[in-house]
Amino acid sequence: MSTYGTFPGARPRRLRTSPAMRRMVAEHRLHPADLILPAFVREGAAEPVPISAMPGVVQHTRDTLRRAAVEALEAGVAGIMLFGVPEDAKKDAAGTAGTDPDGILQVAVRDVKAEVGDDLVIMSDLCLDEFTDHGHCGVLDSEGRVDNDATLERYAEMAQVQADAGVHVVGPSGMMDGQVGVIRDALDQTGHEDVSILAYTVKYASAFYGPFREAVGSSLQGDRKMYQQDPANARESLRELELDLAEGADMVMVKPALPYLDILAKVAESVDVPVAAYQISGEYAMVEAAAANGWIDRDRAIMETLTGIKRAGANMILTYWATEVARQL
Repeated sequence: MSTYGTFPGARPRRLRTSPAMRRMVAEHRLHPADLILPAFVREGAAEPVPISAMPGVVQHTRDTLRRAAVEALEAGVAGIMLFGVPEDAKKDAAGTAGTDPDGILQVAVRDVKAEVGDDLVIMSDLCLDEFTDHGHCGVLDSEGRVDNDATLERYAEMAQVQADAGVHVVGPSGMMDGQVGVIRDALDQTGHEDVSILAYTVKYASAFYGPFREAVGSSLQGDRKMYQQDPANARESLRELELDLAEGADMVMVKPALPYLDILAKVAESVDVPVAAYQISGEYAMVEAAAANGWIDRDRAIMETLTGIKRAGANMILTYWATEVARQL
């Protein structure tokens, strides 16, 4: 028989003894209001178009997008982030479909607004990549490089038409220098002072965007390393954060999420505005593929990844599982 003093003096396992105990002492909890659903709408689609690399995700028709918005609202999801997929014939070098008041993204915003009103936060992607025939996030100069300042003029136009359509939040994702300030000025000068900006403050040139290219029908050749951030850099993110806040960002985002939890934690510790993280297409696809092969428990893996993002400091998480997870919660 062991003598007194040979046993552990502290027993953290006491707080893990039952589901009720673990629930009571949990430090972080997911809630449906933490979640934002990214959704794609395809111009002219008669039926939803499955995205092969993202099982369960589709390019919506206008009608199915409305239903998806209602389902998200009923599940308690906080918001929906809309991406428009125009007909290929409407793509051009300047991405003019992105600033057409009757372009697919603006139409989708109006559709969703008519369906859910102000009960669901309606967000729109503010970027040119879906609408350009070259697939880059801005207009190109004579040497084929993205022209930062000429692109800002296009972003100002996009902000206005998206706000006119009724969006609550614009999400500038192109990583152009000065984009938040230009968009804020454009919104304020056109009577849209109440439209918020969710700044894609930290957006890395990631390999995990692969399935998203299919989701938006991207025409991109090459890469975006000249304007998205280098995965090797961390301090650069805090500089981008400082600039976006000075220019008027209401909320800030880190994208991707899981490969950059360290960056997310740094950002969350540095600000007093809401922080979002985007669990991107490649993160989604990896879990779904591994689960389909029987290698992991799908539901547990989904909850674990989302909890990790929340634990790192995200107030809001954009995830393609938003409605499903909200229902479970």
